Amino acid sequence: MKKTLYTQIEGGKGFWALLAGFGVVILAGLASMYYMEHNGHWVTGMNNSVVWGTPHVFAIFLIVAASGALNVASIGSVFGKKMYKPLAPLSGILAVALLVGGLAVLVLDLGRPDRLIVAMTNYNFKSIFAWNIILYTGFMAIVAIYLWMMLEKRFNKYSTSVGTFAFVWRLLLTTGTGSIFGFLVAREAYDAALMAPMFVVMSFSFGLAIFMLVLFASYRMTGRPLGDYVVRRLKNLLGVFVAGVLYFVLVYHLANLYATEHHGVESFILTSGGIYTMLFWVGQILLGSLVPLAILYNPATGNSRGWISIASVLVIFGGLSQLYVLLIGGQAYPMKTFPGYEVTSSFGDGMIASYSPTLPEVLLGISGFAIALVAVTIAVRHLRALPASLADGETDPHAA
Repeated sequence: MKKTLYTQIEGGKGFWALLAGFGVVILAGLASMYYMEHNGHWVTGMNNSVVWGTPHVFAIFLIVAASGALNVASIGSVFGKKMYKPLAPLSGILAVALLVGGLAVLVLDLGRPDRLIVAMTNYNFKSIFAWNIILYTGFMAIVAIYLWMMLEKRFNKYSTSVGTFAFVWRLLLTTGTGSIFGFLVAREAYDAALMAPMFVVMSFSFGLAIFMLVLFASYRMTGRPLGDYVVRRLKNLLGVFVAGVLYFVLVYHLANLYATEHHGVESFILTSGGIYTMLFWVGQILLGSLVPLAILYNPATGNSRGWISIASVLVIFGGLSQLYVLLIGGQAYPMKTFPGYEVTSSFGDGMIASYSPTLPEVLLGISGFAIALVAVTIAVRHLRALPASLADGETDPHAA
């Protein structure tokens, strides 16, 4: 590989038009937040049973994807794969941006965002939520230092050491996010030690799908050469990660089907859950896993950047579907207050909870993506983070 030249992207009408478009989405999200905060959460689809709604689906997706987006940089710095090193700065920027977008949605969905100060100054170290605040803020600080080591030539020699630390930290971060569900024993759909490693593999898949879309768009909009070698390596890696997520999902449901106590929730998710069953089989399994795998490994489509982009979008859609089924479907299924007994009351105990997402919730969730993309756009405008060329002659060691 030749020495990589990093440059900033230029401004101009296209740059400002892109920021304006994202800004409109962000304003819609802020308006939705104000509407829900001013009127109360009764204007959303949430209720006493489903307290984490659609904004949480988007927030958790972005947080999980943030960890996975850093995977490209980790492969280059930690595992010494030279092809990935030129992509490392963009990988780090995207990781921080996605985490900021996810946390922004999470905070704005609290109803009382000012209460975050209490969470940041009073810690219960028996709570996985308290640990996650440390993991999230620590991740941003560590990746910021990692980017500094990569972008400042004087400190390049430290990038591998800092990158290794960032790699370990991001595994802890995703493990902590997955453990939120694994430790909630009251919810039958959550209570599983497999949640932590499954979220780690999910992060690889979701983060790489977003990274590829950002990479394709950046190089297409700036007219920079992007060779087939880089694209081929990334799409093959994405296929492995998608297959890995599918494997963990299969093991998770087979383990639950083996245990009699989980037959009820498994029947709900897999056969009788209505929208949750449809999202699981159509959104998560078919469109989010099997179709992308077919696209990525079919020679007729796997060499087309258009089809690879479609596969990446489907992986993102499948990830959102997976989290919707897990997060909201897990809350909709009734808790067993008294195991072995049937419980009914005027509060709807023992009943499947209803939930329909409202427009403000969806707009708030989508605004998280816009916040992340605005941060990436501004960063690559002011930082020399994008290689001037990723043509095959620059990246492929076997190129003539």
